[in-house]
Amino acid sequence: MVEPVTPPVLPIARGLLGRCPACGEGRLFKGFLGLRPSCEKCGLDYCFADSGDGPAVFVILIGGALVVFAALLTEVVYQPPYWLHAALWLPGVLLVTLGPLRPIKGLLIALQYHHKAAEGRRERQGDA
Repeated sequence: MVEPVTPPVLPIARGLLGRCPACGEGRLFKGFLGLRPSCEKCGLDYCFADSGDGPAVFVILIGGALVVFAALLTEVVYQPPYWLHAALWLPGVLLVTLGPLRPIKGLLIALQYHHKAAEGRRERQGDA
């Protein structure tokens, strides 16, 4: 039996929406970032999913660059007092880091499923 080919847009959309990468109907998360053990609709076991620190790294690098660029631009153009910088950029950091964290984690898990990514295994010397 030949497996149907899934277009790459489908896992991206499912991951960003926090849905099961297989069926697209079940929820991927229980809570903010915790994964469910399996899909409540199709029963897919999520034990394959290990995004590690990947989502946090992407969010920190991209969000941090955006906030630093905006803060530097604001400083050069308007030269506001430091308390105004703190009032602007502390909430800004929270928005650009916590907001995209869950969708990016879902995206990385969906891409792991789509590409059948698995932990590396080493062959023993007698097996080859």
